Amino acid sequence: MAKLDKGVMMLKQRQDAAEKLARRLFAAELAVDEAISKMAELTGYMPIARTDARLSAVVGQDALSKAAESLSALVGARRHLVATHRRLAETRDQIGLRAMALGSTGLKPPALAREQDENVFEMVGHAA
Repeated sequence: MAKLDKGVMMLKQRQDAAEKLARRLFAAELAVDEAISKMAELTGYMPIARTDARLSAVVGQDALSKAAESLSALVGARRHLVATHRRLAETRDQIGLRAMALGSTGLKPPALAREQDENVFEMVGHAA
């Protein structure tokens, strides 16, 4: 019986550790997505601000280029974070927690997905 209790205890410890890790992973994913959204909004608005101020296209070009590079870097960071998520899902399976669904295959809640889509469309509308 003690052997079974020890096994259950180890499984519980793994589950707890996985849940804490998952919360941090999701927080990091959300932060990167929000940073991408904000950077895209800034980058998209820069030409509008220049036009509204009736400035030459030359004005602020370097700043726009740097903003675009920053956006690209954030998208690259997101790609790496997605790869990290996949590797963590593999690790979860390797340590016997396959039954624990920590978001590795789930979809976003529909309301959140719609809200994010609307934000993207709003940014595209501003950039147009």
